[in-house]
Amino acid sequence: MNIPGLTVVIPAHNEAAYLPRYLPTVLASLAQWEASSGERGEVIVVDNASTDATADMAASFGARVINEPVRSIGRVRNTGATAARGPRLFFTDADVALPVEALKAAVAAMDTGAVGGAIPPLYTPDRLGARLLCAYWDHYRTLHGGAQGVAQFATATAFETIGGYREDLLMSEDIDFFARLTAHGRATNASVKILDDLRVRPSTRRYDQWSSLRMLWWQNPVTARLRLSSPRIWRHWYETTVR
Repeated sequence: MNIPGLTVVIPAHNEAAYLPRYLPTVLASLAQWEASSGERGEVIVVDNASTDATADMAASFGARVINEPVRSIGRVRNTGATAARGPRLFFTDADVALPVEALKAAVAAMDTGAVGGAIPPLYTPDRLGARLLCAYWDHYRTLHGGAQGVAQFATATAFETIGGYREDLLMSEDIDFFARLTAHGRATNASVKILDDLRVRPSTRRYDQWSSLRMLWWQNPVTARLRLSSPRIWRHWYETTVR
């Protein structure tokens, strides 16, 4: 069997309308890495209790589709990682556009000693308030050394060693994961790379459809630590997801 050298894991809940826009950017980035490396990669879309044609849409692009019925973003990412067959993992979301150099750069970082890393996001919402909120979070993550889950990567060995994503956290699981990955890197004298010369471009659907005040309420350093295991508190992020 030709084992994939890289697995891209994409959680997806009711993303049939977004996959045709964003999945091709992942495939283009994967194709560039494959052409330059001579290795083969795979894309796993984890269908998370979708009620639309997410699974069929993902399969139509050649992605391997895995089902995960439990609505927990950490569990969904872990399900994809468990199904992965290669030594390198890259996690992104179904509404994120990757630059074509993204996967090649992530693999290069891991192949030169990094246990993992991330590519920062570039959000471009329409409203000024939303843009200011995004700029604040960019500054906050830079100041505190964090990285969003819209584009995180790790060696499979490091991922397994730190236990993957916490499945009990319904929010901020990516911040927790990156903090533990960073601690693991320090403990093993390995680097964790934030690829600042690149940017991924997530959709701005929440910023464009929710008011700036509502986004500020749910996206601030205090709320982002508030009862992160409570389905009731975080139902706005799960049950009323903007599409």
